[in-house]
Amino acid sequence: MTTAPTPVPAPAAADLSGGPGAAGTATNSPTLPNSTPPSSTLRSSAPKAAGRRLLRGKSWLATVPLLVFFLIGFGLPAVAIVTGAFTVSSDADTGAGSFTTANVTDSVQGAYWTALVSSVKLSALTALIGTVVGVPIAQAVLTSRFRVLREAVLTASGVLANFGGLPLAFAFVATLGNAGELTKMFHLTDHGWSLYSFTGLTVAYLYFLVPLMVLTITPALEGLRVQWREAAQNNRATSLQYWRHVALPILFPSLLGGFVLLFGSAFAAYATAAAMVGATVPLISRQIADALSGNVLVGQGNLALALSLDMIIVAVLVMAVYLPLQRRSARWLS
Repeated sequence: MTTAPTPVPAPAAADLSGGPGAAGTATNSPTLPNSTPPSSTLRSSAPKAAGRRLLRGKSWLATVPLLVFFLIGFGLPAVAIVTGAFTVSSDADTGAGSFTTANVTDSVQGAYWTALVSSVKLSALTALIGTVVGVPIAQAVLTSRFRVLREAVLTASGVLANFGGLPLAFAFVATLGNAGELTKMFHLTDHGWSLYSFTGLTVAYLYFLVPLMVLTITPALEGLRVQWREAAQNNRATSLQYWRHVALPILFPSLLGGFVLLFGSAFAAYATAAAMVGATVPLISRQIADALSGNVLVGQGNLALALSLDMIIVAVLVMAVYLPLQRRSARWLS
């Protein structure tokens, strides 16, 4: 059986009067699905597309203030440090401005090397303890049913994370010093306690590093999906197995990032250690201050720049380990 073709209606005759609603005008003419849009539509959409391309092309201008700040705040000091580290001190009578490697060589020898190693040990230890202690606190706060408790802990962490320097040193001297209140109350000196030691400085640093870790790891803990825990429970996994095989591997880059942040904060801290322990615990920050002020030797400003370069190298090495793992964690927590 042959189906008769559907008749196509002939186009209506154009109304020469041009009145609205007349047959044959553009407003009443049918438009086929695959037909080319009118030229007026193309002309109207072209400026919009060009405008979008122009906005995308100029979007990088929003980063100009940040780039300028980075160049002024970090770029110029970094160039000055590198240049000064390989230059003879301007205080010398002869050879000012000449290239030398003596500053960098001296910065990794003797007392300077001891101070650098001591700073790395102190920073690594306090960062590790701060990470181990801060993560359970953050998890306990997030899982708490009391919203007031959560807000109070996070607010207190924000305050304590920025509490350092001379006020922190005074607080610890008055509390745990040789004549401190807790020292006399519990007779801590009889048990070998001394605030003015490596252990005492570690306790003081943890006062602001643990709250900093709580603030740092909280967003990552919030990124753990409930479906992952439910899937582990459906497969008869215990809470310990869930944290060991699911949560911690995903959180490991974020934990390492928090560790790096804590390490950098402790590594660059100066005022608390200077006011509390002085030269009892050798630290690289103290050595830089002594070289700049000339407490030991006069004209060692460029040696201080070499010591600063050593600190930058340590920070770069730590960040080189952290950044690749952070990109891996972002794929899971996004």
